[in-house]
Amino acid sequence: MCDFSRYGGPSEEWLAIEATLPPMSNDPSVLDAPGLKKRLNDDREAISAAAFKDMAPRLRVKDYIIPTRDGESIEARSYRPVNAAEDAVLPVYIHLHGGGYQFGTLSSEDATCGRIVLGANVLVLNINYRHTPEYKYPTQWNDAEDAFEWAHAHMADLHGDPLKVMVGGISAGAHLTASLTLRKHLGEFAASYPPIIGQVLMIPCLVSLDCYGPQLAKLTDPSVSSVKENENAPMLPVYRCRWFFNMLGIKDPAGEGLKLSPGNASPEQVKGLSPTTFGIAGLDPLRDEGLLYAKMLTEAG
Repeated sequence: MCDFSRYGGPSEEWLAIEATLPPMSNDPSVLDAPGLKKRLNDDREAISAAAFKDMAPRLRVKDYIIPTRDGESIEARSYRPVNAAEDAVLPVYIHLHGGGYQFGTLSSEDATCGRIVLGANVLVLNINYRHTPEYKYPTQWNDAEDAFEWAHAHMADLHGDPLKVMVGGISAGAHLTASLTLRKHLGEFAASYPPIIGQVLMIPCLVSLDCYGPQLAKLTDPSVSSVKENENAPMLPVYRCRWFFNMLGIKDPAGEGLKLSPGNASPEQVKGLSPTTFGIAGLDPLRDEGLLYAKMLTEAG
């Protein structure tokens, strides 16, 4: 039985940052504000562009259109270091952005992807999966899987190494990453392609709030749960988590099983899963599901 509440509470670093921010509204209706998606995406793109400016000369960037199983398409963008030959075969990192399944664009991720390329000397493939409210579940999950299969089918054109493919994501993107990686491990899709060699889960959502019982059962008491302790967390209060989930339009969360809630997998199901890097925040409702998943993967070897 676990109690991770010792990781809760604001750090001195957070308190210093919080003092510089405007007051945050606790009114859920702000998430329905007209034009909110465009404003947030524009802001994210501007921040990324400023950081990417100095990286751009050191990168080769190329855009792609990936067909999806429903007859539509999504955007993708690759980044390679210019100090590697154009036909050099590189390890591949598939990036899935965060944003509550609603926010994010290709360009909002340029700086993040550029840092990964320059820091690790890999090929990064940035996937712009489709978003709510226009596209409901399981579109985002299917897009991530379709992009993974497309990448393998075009690995020669990408000059990527099919035996060295990692997947990583932030928040909602980490949710898609964890689902994709577990389903690949269990042979539920892309069984003909090589195993994923690693995954990166940053502040991951891993369990639907409607399927949280197995998580609470692993804690010493429901009162120590991060969902309870951080219900009114400053950046991601629980009502926002619920709002983002509701926008997915899932009719039967429990019926979606591990595709929606990979954090509810058993030790037997995760045995042999790819090595995983976690980034977990203490002052976050999602904290415990990340720590519990990390603990289970560690104990499963």
